[in-house]
Amino acid sequence: MELFKQDRQSPLAWRMQPGSLDEFIGQAHILDRGKPLREAIERDRIASLVLYGPPGTGKTALSRLIAKKTVSHFVSLNAVTSGVAEVKRVLKDARNADRTILFIDEIHRFNKLQQDALLPDVENGTVTLIGASTQNPFFAIIPALSSRSMIFQLYALSTDEIKTLLERALADNERGLGKDGVVMEAEALEFLAVISEGDARKALNALEMGAFILSSREKKSFGLELAREVMQKKGYSYSRDEHYDTISAFIKSMRGSDPDAVLYWLARMIDADEDPLFIARRIVICASEDVGNADPGALQVAVAAYSAVEAIGMPEGRIPLAQAAIYMAMAPKSNAAYRGIDMALASVREKRLKPVPVHLKGTGYSGASRLGAGVGYKYPHNYENHHVDQEYMAGKDVFYIPADQGYEKILKKTLDKRRSTKWTAH
Repeated sequence: MELFKQDRQSPLAWRMQPGSLDEFIGQAHILDRGKPLREAIERDRIASLVLYGPPGTGKTALSRLIAKKTVSHFVSLNAVTSGVAEVKRVLKDARNADRTILFIDEIHRFNKLQQDALLPDVENGTVTLIGASTQNPFFAIIPALSSRSMIFQLYALSTDEIKTLLERALADNERGLGKDGVVMEAEALEFLAVISEGDARKALNALEMGAFILSSREKKSFGLELAREVMQKKGYSYSRDEHYDTISAFIKSMRGSDPDAVLYWLARMIDADEDPLFIARRIVICASEDVGNADPGALQVAVAAYSAVEAIGMPEGRIPLAQAAIYMAMAPKSNAAYRGIDMALASVREKRLKPVPVHLKGTGYSGASRLGAGVGYKYPHNYENHHVDQEYMAGKDVFYIPADQGYEKILKKTLDKRRSTKWTAH
C-alpha cells in the first residue's frame, strides 16, 4: 500500500478517500451490496475493467480499495508519465509473479502503440488491467483492449453526496479538518456542493483552501463570501463524448420543440467554447431534416444565422444562434424531406433502376429527335394551374409523404389530389 501512502502533508482530497466500500460515497449503481463489481472486489475476484467517468467521481479511490482488498501484486502507473519502456518492464515482472493487477490512471492518454503493448498480457491473463479514464473508452481505448475489459461508468456526485463529503471532512479529526475548528455556514456548504459540479476533488480542494485562509484569522466561520473566493469560476469538463452528448441534446430539443432546453444546451456549448459554426451547421440541418416544408422559411433563417456568425464571430454570434435555434424549436415540424430522399436513395441502390421516360429525355443535342427524345412532352406552363398530368416516373412509388403540419398541410392536400388523378388515369 506504499503506492497510496498518505499523511497530513497530502491534499485533503487525497486524505479523505474512503478506507472501505461502506465509506464510499456515490456510485450506488455499481457499488451497492449485491452489485457484481462490489461482490468481485470483496471476494478478490477482479477481472480486467475500465472505470470511466468525469473527474472527482471516485475512480482512483475505488482502485485504492481494490489494491487494499486484493492479495495480488498491485502495480500503479500514470499514463501521463509512463512510457512504453516502463509498461514493458511491469509486464515482464508480471510474467514472473503469481498474479498482478495493473492500475493505469488516465489510460486514455496512452497512444495506440502503448495500448497495443498491453494487449497480449491482458489477453492471456498475465495481468489484470484496471484503467481509469475521463474519456469514453469506446473513443479513447483501442477496441481489442476495451472488448476484453468490463466497463463501469461512474457519474458526477449529487449535491447531497458532495455535502456529505464536505461535512465528513470538517468533522474528521484524523484525516480531515476536525481539529482546525472550522465551522461552515449552510449557505457556503450549499454553494460549494452545487458549484463543484459533482467533482469531489474540486469541492474538497476548495474547502481546504478556505480552511487555510481561515487559519490566519481569529474567526473560523466559513461563509458564503469565502466560498465564492475559493471557488471563483464554475468549471466543468467538456470532453469528446460530452461534445457529442451535448450537441445531441441540443438537436433533439429543437426537434422536440422545447425552446428553453434549446437555449440551455446552446449556452453549455457556447460556455465550453464549442465551434460556433459547428453549432450553426447543426441548426441548418435541423431546418431541413426536422422542420422541412412545414415552414420553408426555417432554412432561410438557419442559413442567415450561419452567415451572421461567420461574419461577426463571437461573442455577438450567440444572438443569431439563439434566434435561429428558437425558431427551429417553435416551427411546425416535418421530416418528410429527410425521409423522402432516404427512401428514394434506397430505391436507387437496392432496386432495378427505372428508365427515364422518352418524353422526359434531353433534347439539347443533334440527332435527339431521331431517337424520339422529348417527343410527347407536355410543357406544364401551357396548362391550367401550371400543371398537367403526365408520367414523370414509371410505377406508383411514393417517397414524399407530407406531414399534416404548417405549410405542408397545404402541400399534402394538393399532392393527394394530384396523385389520385394520376393513378386513376394510369
